[in-house]
Order: sequence, then structure tokens, then C-alpha cells
Amino acid sequence: MLRGDCKSMNPEMDGECDLIAAAKNIVRALGSKKNLTDGEREILANLGTQLSSMMGLSERNDENEDEKISEVQDRLNSIQERIMSWEADQSMIWDSSPNESLEYMKAVEEARRLIERLERSCLDKHDEECEVLHRAHDVLQTAMARLEEEFKYMLVQNRQPFEPEHNSFRSSEDDIVDGSSIISFGDDSIEDSLQRDSVSRASEEVIIDLVHPDIVPELRGIANLMFNCNYDQECTQAYTIIRKEALDECLSILEIQKLSIEDVLKMEWGSLNSKIRRWVWGMKIFVRVYLASERSLSDQIFGELGAIYLDCFVEASKTSMLQLLNFGEAMSIGPHQPEKLFRILDMYEVLADVLPDIDALYADEAGSSVRIECHEVLMKLGESVKATFSKFESAIASNPSTNPVAGGGIHPLTKYVMNYLRILTDYGETLNYLFEDSADADSISLSPDMSPTSDEENKPTDSPGRIFPMVRHFRSLTSTLEGNLDEKSRLYKDPSLQHIFLMNNLRYMAQKVKGDELRPIFGDSWLRKCNGKVQQQALNYQRSSWSSILNLLKEEGIQSPGSNSISKTLKERLRSFYLAFEEIYKSQTTWFIPDPQLREDVQISASLNVIQAYRTFVGRHSNDISDKLIKYSADDMQNYLLDLFEKSPKSLQNSSRR
Repeated sequence: MLRGDCKSMNPEMDGECDLIAAAKNIVRALGSKKNLTDGEREILANLGTQLSSMMGLSERNDENEDEKISEVQDRLNSIQERIMSWEADQSMIWDSSPNESLEYMKAVEEARRLIERLERSCLDKHDEECEVLHRAHDVLQTAMARLEEEFKYMLVQNRQPFEPEHNSFRSSEDDIVDGSSIISFGDDSIEDSLQRDSVSRASEEVIIDLVHPDIVPELRGIANLMFNCNYDQECTQAYTIIRKEALDECLSILEIQKLSIEDVLKMEWGSLNSKIRRWVWGMKIFVRVYLASERSLSDQIFGELGAIYLDCFVEASKTSMLQLLNFGEAMSIGPHQPEKLFRILDMYEVLADVLPDIDALYADEAGSSVRIECHEVLMKLGESVKATFSKFESAIASNPSTNPVAGGGIHPLTKYVMNYLRILTDYGETLNYLFEDSADADSISLSPDMSPTSDEENKPTDSPGRIFPMVRHFRSLTSTLEGNLDEKSRLYKDPSLQHIFLMNNLRYMAQKVKGDELRPIFGDSWLRKCNGKVQQQALNYQRSSWSSILNLLKEEGIQSPGSNSISKTLKERLRSFYLAFEEIYKSQTTWFIPDPQLREDVQISASLNVIQAYRTFVGRHSNDISDKLIKYSADDMQNYLLDLFEKSPKSLQNSSRR
């Protein structure tokens, strides 16, 4: 500012300068007039006196203003010296003594206040005071860059380690047969390989220290100062970058890999199965421990600054959360293979379980995209469950009938389906919800042969004459299984073995339904009907296998005692009977009834029919049959019948009596 020029940095002085200028104009106007009155001369004299006084005062104020600028420059120099002293130092300020960091913060705060004062008074960008303001801004910018660096450094160096307990997960992982073994219906180890993971459903939100608690006040102080200096964007950006990296590291600790949808769709089931189980296990930990703690940390650092802490949390966590959801979406659109159903259900249930937590964590507008994505993925997983179950039923119906099971035993398909259903009962609530939402889940009345008839059987119903959706789907699936087994039975050329096969498989189904898991679903009425089918197949076997041989022991065609040809006829009948019995023995010792009780029942039934008829026949014709014609005694034959259905080939031809 030039001395004598009536301009000042003080608004009050500006008005005075305007008044002086006006007075000068009046003096010039009066002075140019040739004939002044006495009154005009008096006014001119007084005005000149006042003007001289005001001009002197203005000059003194200019001198004071110059003195103020000098003080401001000295103050800025002091601030700059303290701030710039750390620029040449490679060490971090907050690694030094607490006094050092405190003094640095004070210097920055002084710079901020100085800038505020200068901004209020600087009117001409070319004057000296504005040059000081520019210098102050440069000093503050240097300080902000340093604080940002210190802020990030403290966030990284004071990160608290957290290792979730892996033992329970890994031990259960070792106990499960590799998921690739359940792809085929023909796997005999299906009962062992179809198991549900014991995923804890009781985990609650747990807040842990993601950074050392002692450093949080320091971080909060830096954040507040940077915000006050209008460097809020730099501060929040630094925070979100560091915390985003930290949450990525959390996923690595949980051993959850970053996979694209294409990666998931190309993955072999054995490897994918393991990753799904890892995802299910890690989802709750990530949401209820990591994310909950992450939001708490953001609140501790930025909470005093308003809702910005929510924006910081969302920006820091959104990428990791969407990575988890991306895997869920990939699973929902992949091939709907039956072996995936349990894993998809696990994913659906764990996501549904943490959904309220996610809604609460991302409740504000900034988190709406995460909330929406989570709900959409959950819906897609639910649709995948329904599609996979439908595909499973179709796979049962179309399961090819190529090679018969040796000895008419239990088909692997039967084991697979029944154990599959048994495990699905663990997801009863979820399945009822999803199937109820299906297009075909309208109110459907039970047919007369399926309607419950007792209080016990009413358990699977939710209203009179109506069953839970899951029950209806389960019963439909077992009907499909029976239809496929009926087709498979035709692979056996021997009609008797067809009946043994159906009897065995129906018995297996009934025994599974008798268990605690499936009985409440199917009800006693279904179980009685199934056992009735087992008995019918056993009766069909008796008729098919023993009717022809029992006809040889009937009296029709045998002449009255005393006839000359009776011995010949009896001899032929006995020989044919023994040959037929030996043939049955030879073939049916290779057959198999795995259920001990059922095997004994069938043996006893055969014994009652055959041995009784044989005793009666031999006893009635004892006078006409010599001992030489009796190849097997009744007791021998009864013992031989105990060899049947043991899957141990034997022969009676040329054998001696026992």
C-alpha cells in the first residue's frame, strides 16, 4: 500500500476515505467561485481545517496498517518454520514425542486461523496482504499433505491383527468326503458324502479394535483439523483407500478369493464346493465382526463431523462386500446340478441371516446400492434353489436304466434320493418359504390316499386338507423315484428278482422315512402305504418264485393208492421238485436282501409255504415212496432256505445231505 493513498484493509477506514474524498470535492468547488459570501468563506475555512485533520488521521492509520502486515508476516514465518522443519526430516511426526505432534497440530491450527483473518481483510488480490495470504495457503497445503501422510501411516502401522478361529471349520472340512464324489447317482458312498456342514447360527455382532485404540484420538484430531481446513476430501479419500486395503486383507485371512463370475462357472465342483463352504463360514464373520467393527472405527474417527462417517464406511467396505455378493450371484446363475442344492441353500440361509445386519450397516442413502444388491442376490439364490430342486426331480425321472443292480439289491439312486431328502429336512423352514412362493404353491388339497387321518399325521400340515409346500414336493419326488425304480426292475429277466428288487428299494425308503427327520414330513399314512407295497412285492415274489414248484406237490394227476403207475408218477414229481428247488437255491443264494429282518421274513414265508407242502406231500405218500427217492428231508430243505438272499452263490447239485 502506498503511503497517503486513502485505501485501507479495514472496512471502517474505507468509509472515512470516502468522506475525505467528498470533502475535497466541496473545497475545490467553493475555491473556484470568485465571489464568496461570508458564510461560504466560513464554511470553506472550517471544512479545510476538518479535512487537514482527517488527512492526518488517515496517514496515521496507514502507518498502523503497515505495522500490522509486518506482524502477520512475522507470524507466518514462525508458522512456516515449524511446519517446514519436518519436511526435511524423514521420520514420522507421530513416531516422535507427543509434544512434537502437539506442536505441529498447533502450528497448523495457527496457519488456518491466520488464513481466515487474511481472507476477511484481503480486498485487492494485488496488494501486499494478499501475497501473504497466498504464502499462508502454500504453507497450509504443505501441512495438509504431511498430515495426510501421517494419517495413512498411523492407520497402517496401528492395524490390529485378528485371526478368526479356523479349527472348527477345518476339522469339519476334513470329515466331509470330497464334494466331487456326490456328482453321480451311482456312488455307493452317498450316505457318507451327503452331509450338511455344522454352520453356527448363533453368532452375534462383535466389535473388535481394527486399529490400536490409543491411536484413535490422534486420528480423530487429524481428521477434524483437515476438515476444518477444507481438506475433507483428501482426508476421507486417504482413509477409504487404507481401510479398503485392510478389508481386502480380511477376506484373505478368511481365505475367500476374489473370483469373477466366469471363474466360478468354469471351476470344477470339488474345488467350488470347498470355496462355497468357505464363503458360508466367512460371511457371518465378515459382516458381524469386520464390517460392524469397520463402521464403529469410522464413527470413532469421523463421528464428530456428521454423517460423513457413513460415507467413509460405505466407500471403504463396498468393494469387499460386493465381491462376496458377486460370488453368490455366480452360484445362482450356474448350472442347477443336484449336488449343489445343499451348498446353495447354505448360502441362501447365511445371507438371509445377515441381511438385517447388512440393512442396518448400510441404512443410509450412500449404502443403498449394497442393500439392493444383497436383496437381489438373495432372491436369485432362492430362485436357484427352486430350479435346482426341480432339476433334481427331473434327473431322478430320467436317470437311465442300463445295468441292473446285482442280486436285486438297493439301487444307488434310492440311497441318494432318500439321504438327499433326509438332509433337506434341515432346511425345512427355508424350503417351505421358497416353495410357498413358487408359482405352483397355490393351495392344493390332498388326494384321499394322501390325506392325514390322525393328529400325528397332521403335523406336516398348516391347515385342514392342505400340506406344507415342502411336504408336497418331497412326496412328489418319492413318487418319481418309485416310477424310475419300476422301470429299472424290468432290467431283470426273472420276474421273481424284479419283485425282490422293488421290495428291497421300497423297504429302504420306508426305513428312511421311519427316522426322526423324514417321518414328520411324510406322516404315518404314507409310511403304512409304503410298507404295504413292500408286503405286496414280497407276496408277488412268493407267487412268482414258488407257485410252479408247489404245483408239483399237489394231488392233481396222481392216481389213487394201489395204482401200478403211482410210484412212477411220484418219482417224476419228486425229481422235478428237487430239480426246481435246486435251481431256485442256486440262483437265489446270489440274490440279496440287505435288511436282516426283511430277509428273515421272506425266508420264513417261503419255508411255511414250501416246507409245509413238502412235509404233507411226503407224509401222504410215505407208503408209496421209498427212502431212495427222498433226496432232502424237510429239515434239510428248511435249512437250505436260510441260505437264500445272502449274496453267497451255492449249489445243491451232487451235494450230500446235511
